[in-house]
Amino acid sequence: MKLLTLAAACAALTTFAAAPAFAAESVVAKLAAPVAQPTKFIAGEAVFNCEGDTCVAASPQSLTFSSSACKTVASKVGTIVSYTGRTAMDETRLSACNSVVVARSAGAQMAKQ
Repeated sequence: MKLLTLAAACAALTTFAAAPAFAAESVVAKLAAPVAQPTKFIAGEAVFNCEGDTCVAASPQSLTFSSSACKTVASKVGTIVSYTGRTAMDETRLSACNSVVVARSAGAQMAKQ
């Protein structure tokens, strides 16, 4: 029984020690227009650093590649042309992300009139 407990403890320790080696890739949002100045904010439980036409979350969390995180990024910095992690976000989800920018632009136009 002690041997079984020791084996389980070793397996758990190995799993935790190896976790950084399997860390998620950065999430990168390419923007349609560059930001005016470097910008930093939180979206999807990760810190995004934006400079030029690129925003990067170097330590993404489970929600960083979600549609809601993408919408937050778009609301902060404008239209997103690509949103990638291990894979690229498809056009349908990307359009949904950018819908917040379109809605904000339409609201601003109505306010001017």
